Amino acid sequence: MSKKHYQGDSASYLAKKALFASTITVYGRNPVFEALADNTMNIIKLHLADSNKPSKAVAEMIALAEQRGIEIAYHDRKQLSRISKNSKQDQGVALDLHCPLYQSAKLLLEAPLPPRILAVDGVTNPQNLGMIIRSACAGRIDALLVPTSKGNTALSSLVIKASAGTLFKMPMYYCDDLAETLTAMKQRGADICTLSSYAKNTLFDYKAEDSAVYVLGNETDGVSKAVEAVATTGLRIPMSRGVESLNVAVTGALIAFLP
Repeated sequence: MSKKHYQGDSASYLAKKALFASTITVYGRNPVFEALADNTMNIIKLHLADSNKPSKAVAEMIALAEQRGIEIAYHDRKQLSRISKNSKQDQGVALDLHCPLYQSAKLLLEAPLPPRILAVDGVTNPQNLGMIIRSACAGRIDALLVPTSKGNTALSSLVIKASAGTLFKMPMYYCDDLAETLTAMKQRGADICTLSSYAKNTLFDYKAEDSAVYVLGNETDGVSKAVEAVATTGLRIPMSRGVESLNVAVTGALIAFLP
């Protein structure tokens, strides 16, 4: 094999790898149809189970994909389940979306850390995550850190809808282990901030000396013990009239628009 040939193959491989890394897969007939009908979405491929019975819904998806020149791939049921990662709810269809700002957290750690990072830890409601992304995009957040491990909601069509499309505009970084990634950031000088009603400092009085990572926890239980062990700073939101807590998406909005 000539050197020129090898370099070409290598470049093609790297391009495909980068595309795969920034791909979000949605599933389910309604979410897939809505994405296909939205011409603003950069769609890579439509996946269909070859066991799907002929129906108007599937026919409309195929027609939309063909109209837009989107590749259509047919799979057996097991293969489609591996693609959707949710065999119980994919309804025999899945769709790959290209999200160029969705990248591995390894890239975030290879460059100087941005001043304001928002991380989610165990947020399970797709609407909450979508609204967090929207606030982060509209506000003063430089990057969003989203774990892909079990117990965290996936970047689904519901999240895209709740974010009002801002998911494709916000720099987002994914990781398998949030605590491990936060530890690496901490070692590089980042302040890892968690929200707690018992914290001495308030969110509004806090000023980071360098980079700060604000961690939003689960809707019910807050941040995980593993993340709490990594945290360097606890912050509280002053409450009036006996209110104990705020919705996680509302908290995210407050952080996003801090001066």
